[in-house]
Amino acid sequence: MNCVLLSFIVLGAGAGLLSGGASTSKPPVINVGAIFGLNTMYGKTASIAFKAAEDDVNSDPTFLGGSKLRIMISDAQRSGFLSIMGALQFMETDVVAIIGPQTSIMAHVLSHLANELTVPMLSFTALDPTLSPLQFPFFVQTAPSDLFLMRAIAEMITYYGWSDVVALYNDDDNSRNGITALGDELEERRCKISYKAVLPLDVVITSPTEIIEELTKIRGMESRIIVVNTFPNTGKMIFEEAKRLGMMEKGYVWIATTWLSSLIDSNFPLDLKSLNGVLTLRLHTPDSRKKRDFAARWKNKLSSNNKSIGLNVYGLYAYDTVWIIAQAVKSFLEAGGNLSFSHDAKLSSLKGEALNLSALSRFDEGPQLLDYIMHTKISGLTGPVQFHQDRSMVQPSYDVIDVVDGGPHQIGYWSNHSGLSVVPPESFYNKPSNRSSSNQHLKSVTWPGGTSVTPRGWVFPNNGKLLRIGVPDRASFKDFVSRVNGSSHKVQGYCIDVFEAAVKLLSYPVPHEFIFFGDGLQNPNYNDLIDKVANGVDFDAAVGDIAIVTKRTRIVDYTQPYIESGLVVVAPVTAPNENPWAFLRPFTPPMWAVTASFFMVVGAVIWILEHRTNDEFRGPPRRQIITILWFTFSTMFFSHRENTTSTLGRMVLLIWLFVVLIITSSYTASLTSMLTVQQLNSPIKGVDTLISSSGRIGFQVGSFAENYMIDELNIARSRLVPLGSPQEYATALQNGTVAAIVDERPYVDLFLSDYCKFAIRGQEFTRCGWGFAFPRDSPLAVDMSTAILGLSETGELQRIHDRWLSKSNCSSPHGSQSGDSEQLNVHSFWGMFLVCGIACLVALFIHFVKIVRNFIKHKPEEEEKDIPSPASSRLKKLQTFLAYVDEKEEESKRRFKRKRSSLSMNANSSISSTPM
Repeated sequence: MNCVLLSFIVLGAGAGLLSGGASTSKPPVINVGAIFGLNTMYGKTASIAFKAAEDDVNSDPTFLGGSKLRIMISDAQRSGFLSIMGALQFMETDVVAIIGPQTSIMAHVLSHLANELTVPMLSFTALDPTLSPLQFPFFVQTAPSDLFLMRAIAEMITYYGWSDVVALYNDDDNSRNGITALGDELEERRCKISYKAVLPLDVVITSPTEIIEELTKIRGMESRIIVVNTFPNTGKMIFEEAKRLGMMEKGYVWIATTWLSSLIDSNFPLDLKSLNGVLTLRLHTPDSRKKRDFAARWKNKLSSNNKSIGLNVYGLYAYDTVWIIAQAVKSFLEAGGNLSFSHDAKLSSLKGEALNLSALSRFDEGPQLLDYIMHTKISGLTGPVQFHQDRSMVQPSYDVIDVVDGGPHQIGYWSNHSGLSVVPPESFYNKPSNRSSSNQHLKSVTWPGGTSVTPRGWVFPNNGKLLRIGVPDRASFKDFVSRVNGSSHKVQGYCIDVFEAAVKLLSYPVPHEFIFFGDGLQNPNYNDLIDKVANGVDFDAAVGDIAIVTKRTRIVDYTQPYIESGLVVVAPVTAPNENPWAFLRPFTPPMWAVTASFFMVVGAVIWILEHRTNDEFRGPPRRQIITILWFTFSTMFFSHRENTTSTLGRMVLLIWLFVVLIITSSYTASLTSMLTVQQLNSPIKGVDTLISSSGRIGFQVGSFAENYMIDELNIARSRLVPLGSPQEYATALQNGTVAAIVDERPYVDLFLSDYCKFAIRGQEFTRCGWGFAFPRDSPLAVDMSTAILGLSETGELQRIHDRWLSKSNCSSPHGSQSGDSEQLNVHSFWGMFLVCGIACLVALFIHFVKIVRNFIKHKPEEEEKDIPSPASSRLKKLQTFLAYVDEKEEESKRRFKRKRSSLSMNANSSISSTPM
């Protein structure tokens, strides 16, 4: 690069004139060069804007301290050679800055010249993201870098839910490096560029041959999202040929970079109707009075020499770029700076017959002027003009445009601060950045073909190829996947039926073929199958009994699980003998004894409390015993509560009812569990006892269970035994080759439907499912997941399951067993028994106190007539007390009343018979 540049320097220097030494600090004219192709859209627009800015700067003679600003334009005519020659000529005429070049290719070349001669070079069209200020310190981009343009496009792609795009671009620095930046931005969002269609340089394309060739390739591809990053000449040809090839119809998405919006705004000849539905972007410039006045001025005066040129956004940036330089020069001069030029010592030391390198001037104050440029703060036509520390423009933003009905229709904005929005980005700058997906919005779009429905963004390639689906050629459990009569492509089974049913729900056809993986003699390794899907060489998808495990999800995308799965432990079991006394098993013997004792105790307490007041508890002893038993046991059915007459009796009865309710409900639950789930005996209770034991463990060949037990459960590989079929499972378990088998639940359920002497021990110790595998970021995985959910909602998924897997040759299939149920013992209920016992004792104590009090109160009055002799025995008193207790309370009260009445009459009779 440097050798080529030196050659051009030599040629330019030989043709140039000698430059003077140091110039005065305030020369009458301050020269600024500009390198543009005046026969291009950008060149035509820029030349008008440069002239307007020059006039406006010079309209105030005091702005530059009496100096005049002169913009000298070199017509590069889209030629790299002429661009270099123009730059060399400017270096001979003591320019303080150069505006341009127009393309990034020349920016990479001429920036070396600017670095050597310390002349600031400013460009608003060479926006290549790789033009780094570290490599090219004197090159300044006065418009936002294309890095932000590609970030905006990437966020649009993410917003619409697409993941795969095709890039169409010219093979030049600007286009190529822009697409590279787009690829990086897409990768951050889990999207990608699936194909890069590279076209020749814009300046050399004279016929659409190469364009047609690339478009034909794209038409046969899967992705329908096409990003066009090119120049106006190539861009117009692309859309003309795309229209002829039928690629502007429904289903396609076209996103053009800023070249298209500039063409539309510039009023260049363009068939806009053929562009209906194309999205494009335009550098956003806030609305302002200054901008509106300039647009009116442009329309009425500035473009009078060329009425066909409309004002595009690059005309605004061209105008502001001149003002950036003018403002920097003004600040430099006001700070006492001198504009001086000198010979470059490196060039002067070179010798040659035709070399006149001393003609090239070095701008001595170039670094200081560059610093003033980078610290410029003005309000321009494009809005606030200011640079960040990394030299990028502040507040980069774009308008998002949809070409509809022959004209542009703005559907929103993008800014690096707030992302996509339907309101101008400047309204967000005073708020914290919010880039959440819920805060991203665009207006409705009319897509190619006139539809308002967002295109899916992809189709099956129209290349006659079928989707290659790998299926495991299983040697066992063929209800899931199996060959049909030895065919090489016909497959049947539960998994296949689910896949075909899901495909039928898609809104588009999926031509496919099944390709077997494995030899059919033993189950294949499913990790190898997934690897072949990930690399895309052998299979485009995998269908079958494929478990969704973490390791595999890192390299492929799975659909929604269509069946739940998980690892379980299967072991031999023995069922207990049938027992006619099984109904006694819920309670332990002590529990039965305590419960029966409390029935008797509570019955006795109720009898004591009710005997003197309740006729049901009186009569012959046999009758009373029957009444006690019946009354106590009938409390379980909540009867006889209304027949208790004493408050204490009701209290005891209610507490006993509570105890009985708890006991009977616990008994019922335990008995139901014992009768519903047949208890099976096995030393293996679950995965924990399996890990702690030293027995050997079987697993299915090809299953992920082997690696899981080694890596996650730390089980020694020497303990693991590979088994290939249900028959091998049964044999190994019966003859003791293995103590248990670890496999996925669907296989185990199918195995236990035929082999009844085994059962699942414990619970599933992993949770996963089976799904169909596709390459990463495959849109088909998403659509198939939606279809599987549809099958589940309509019940079709369950019907397919029942058709293939709901069978059993066992009268009572063994379910999951976690161990024998515990019997209910006294320790579980001692608190309730204690409360009930205390209530009985309290009631008896209160009842006894009342009886003793009444006995003492009544008996002295009865015995006034017949006072017992001192020789009366204590036994007599006890018999009297017990007779009183046994006597019905109402009879005692009536007798007491009669005796009091008799005593009263006797007393009255004695008084009347006494002589006065």
